[in-house]
Amino acid sequence: MSLATRNSGPVDAPVAPPKVVRQRRTRPGLLGLAVLLIALGGLGAAFAVTSVRATGSYLAVARPVEVGRILAADDLVSVQVSGGAGLSPVPAKKRDEVVGKRAAVSLVPGSLLTMAQLTDAPLLGQGQQQIALGLEPSKVPARKLHPGDKVLLVSTPDEDADNQPSATRFTATVIDAVVPENDDVVIYLALAVRDVPAVVVLAAQDRIALVLTEAA
Repeated sequence: MSLATRNSGPVDAPVAPPKVVRQRRTRPGLLGLAVLLIALGGLGAAFAVTSVRATGSYLAVARPVEVGRILAADDLVSVQVSGGAGLSPVPAKKRDEVVGKRAAVSLVPGSLLTMAQLTDAPLLGQGQQQIALGLEPSKVPARKLHPGDKVLLVSTPDEDADNQPSATRFTATVIDAVVPENDDVVIYLALAVRDVPAVVVLAAQDRIALVLTEAA
């Protein structure tokens, strides 16, 4: 008994259906937010550049002004300064407000003027006189003395004298201090009239020491 068979051709495998790629939908709100952030970033950069480049007209010192002198219009000059607002200088439009004020410190030509350098009050009180002392930097009690600092003047021993009297003390107030290059520090003091002669003699003998008792 024989079995008959039929040869059939190759059968293809089932074909998978194509994948459908779903397109991501862009939300209009997010797109608008991105545009807004970009715009704000551009405005911020423009503001920063404008701030750096902004200039203003301020008052500067045109010539030396000694401490205590009344400020005149010719002592000042108007200058253009970039970013001067952070330095607190006096705007040029306030010239009339500062003319007539007294210099609380020595004003140096070329420096910007600030209100802290000026005062309406007299630098010398009743019964006081102003003196100047020249001291070596090593004998100055602070790197920089400021107007209003309270100091004590103390007499030092006389090396040539046999009998040394007790130290004499005088109270004074700093009006200004100038530090020249390679020279003594010059300190301007407000001192009681009764103490001026003794302090002048001690200063001439280089027998005086300065002590800072109260910072302004």
